[in-house]
Amino acid sequence: MSRSKNPSGGAEKRQRREEYGQRALLKSDLSANPTEQLQLWLDEASEVSASEPYAMVLATASRLGRPSSRTLLLKALDDEGLTFYTHYNSRKSRELTENPFASATFLWMELERQVIIEGAVSRLSKEKSSRYFASRPRGAQLGCWASEQDQVIEGREVLDARYAEVERRFGDGDIPLPPSWGGWRIVPSRFEFWQGRQHRLHDRFAYVRHGSEWEIQRLAP
Repeated sequence: MSRSKNPSGGAEKRQRREEYGQRALLKSDLSANPTEQLQLWLDEASEVSASEPYAMVLATASRLGRPSSRTLLLKALDDEGLTFYTHYNSRKSRELTENPFASATFLWMELERQVIIEGAVSRLSKEKSSRYFASRPRGAQLGCWASEQDQVIEGREVLDARYAEVERRFGDGDIPLPPSWGGWRIVPSRFEFWQGRQHRLHDRFAYVRHGSEWEIQRLAP
């Protein structure tokens, strides 16, 4: 009988020799506005050539509380919240409709940093979604019309055929916003900023909203 291998052996070795601690995070380092702090960290992640610095893991849950998550791109950030775009018939949109709360996580290992945002969600207006859709590359616009996100298809050839069909339909003309595609906004009620430190004694700070004010709290790691 052959000896089985431990699939976690490599991860265990890496954990034993890996140590965080590039930098510290103090309360005095933080902006009073968590949106400004998040933008600062996004800018710094972009400067160090982090892979997809605006990629975030979006977690949602059904009305029964069953969670799901996926990675997508943040498209806008301001004091109103975090904006992303998707199909309204997708699983994530169905869950956001049933249970209008979400969590988004950014991870930049180059900087040993993570940010978690939690809050209620709302759909963007058709006008705002249309403006963003018009700014997308033409191929991506056609792709939105060709794909019924999360629906079962028999094979890649089905998707390619749908793309070719919408390409013929629109020709060289403008491509309108699909009726089942648009934006969502997360309106944050909580941010957590995490900076890796030695001995797993990481620096963690939470911003908790109280009305229009934000309270900053240090958390034990």
